Amino acid sequence: MIKIGARLQNSQGSHHVILRTNDHVQGVDIPPKESGSGSSVSGGELLFLAIATCYCNDIYREAAKRGITIESVEVDVEGEFGDEGVPARNVVYRARVVAAASEDEIRTLMRVTDHLAEIQNSLRVETSVVLDSIQVVGLQTS
Repeated sequence: MIKIGARLQNSQGSHHVILRTNDHVQGVDIPPKESGSGSSVSGGELLFLAIATCYCNDIYREAAKRGITIESVEVDVEGEFGDEGVPARNVVYRARVVAAASEDEIRTLMRVTDHLAEIQNSLRVETSVVLDSIQVVGLQTS
């Protein structure tokens, strides 16, 4: 089992993102909004990047199992968000893979990878997301 986590710390003019997979920890450079409050990228953009990243990484993983050498992977993800609180819809992605294999082998690799991609599969079924803890710090004003 792989344990994955993400931490975001934001205050006026400061935005820090830390990602963790098991014991591997790394920062990701995402600046704050120009206004200083919040992230300069949206959660929707990061969600779609997660879809693209998962597919890309899984293509390499599945290709290695099949002895296929990948030259390059391109993944484009698009979708729509409506009103506040409404989930994404019409999420589609397109992929292009250049590899040292026949077109049929690459096509099969791409379809198998789509069925195995963990982020895609997490979104294709109902996944529980729970707000587990709330900490409140009130600043006293006089």
